[in-house]
Amino acid sequence: MGGFDSALRVLDLLGIAVFAASGALVASRKQLDAVGFVLIGVITGIGGGTVRDLMLGRTPIFWLNQPEIPAIAAAAALLVFFFAHLIESRFKALLWADALGLALFAVIGAEIALIRGAEPWAAVLLGTITATAGGILRDVVCNELPLILRREIYITAAAAAALTYVALRLAPLPRDVSLIAGIAVGFGLRGAAIWRGWSLPTYRARPARDYPDQR
Repeated sequence: MGGFDSALRVLDLLGIAVFAASGALVASRKQLDAVGFVLIGVITGIGGGTVRDLMLGRTPIFWLNQPEIPAIAAAAALLVFFFAHLIESRFKALLWADALGLALFAVIGAEIALIRGAEPWAAVLLGTITATAGGILRDVVCNELPLILRREIYITAAAAAALTYVALRLAPLPRDVSLIAGIAVGFGLRGAAIWRGWSLPTYRARPARDYPDQR
């Protein structure tokens, strides 16, 4: 696992489980069977890290020699299959589970990129990709409007988490402090957006200009 210590390993597995659960919650809204739950859960749980590793040229892909990773994602998805009916508002649960996974994966992705020797700006970008690519794959496969295309703060929260982590590591501050701060910033920003309905300003169409030479 290279530079991973036990605490980071736990966060990595937690992020995979949480993202897999968010994928399974989408599967519950689509009324899929247990196999569909596992498929969507695993895609969501490992999708972002897979894209990150491909971009880094990191081989083998992280889960190919760690069978416990897809197993954890599958187990989380099956738990949702059996207990999703107990959740009154599955969409809200999806948003909060996704918010936690987003923050966890943003800092973990940035850390892996730094370990692999990526420049700080690239580590922020790869952390953001790690946090969002799995959700994009989940929504595309399930024919849902991806969260990144909704009028809410999503990619911005992932980028803020990764940027906070990388900036504090360069400060330099201890990795544990940087991890906690990065996760707190990402989850706090995304959580506030969910709770308060925050969104970034959107483009507003304006009347076309009337040029005299075009009359």
